[in-house]
Amino acid sequence: MAYFECLHEVKLIVDLIYEGGIANMNYSISNTAEYGEYVSGPRILPYDETKARMKAVLTDIQTGKFVRDFMQENAVGQPFFKATRRINDEHQIEQVGEKLRAMMPWISKGKMVDKARN
Repeated sequence: MAYFECLHEVKLIVDLIYEGGIANMNYSISNTAEYGEYVSGPRILPYDETKARMKAVLTDIQTGKFVRDFMQENAVGQPFFKATRRINDEHQIEQVGEKLRAMMPWISKGKMVDKARN
C-alpha cells in the first residue's frame, strides 16, 4: 500500500506544480517537506555542476559531436545503445512496475504504445 500512497503523493506534487508552479507546490506541502527540499535538494542536485554538465551536452549538440557519435553508434550496430536499453529494461524498477501494472488492468485499456504493433 505504501507504494500506491507514494504514487498518489507524486501525482499530487506534479498537479500542484502544473497548477501554479513550484511556489504553489511549496505552499501546499508541509513545512517539513518544504524544509527538506531546501536542505536536501542542493546536496542531491548541485546546480553549478548540473549546469556545467548541461552546457557540455549542449556544446556536443551545437558542434555536431552528438550526431557524429550517434551516426558512428548506428554504423557499428548500436552496441552501446542496445546494451544500455537491455540494462535499463532489466532494472528492478521495471520488474516491480510490471507487476504493479498487472494489478491495475485499467492502465492498459488506454495504452498509447502497443509493442506488438511497432
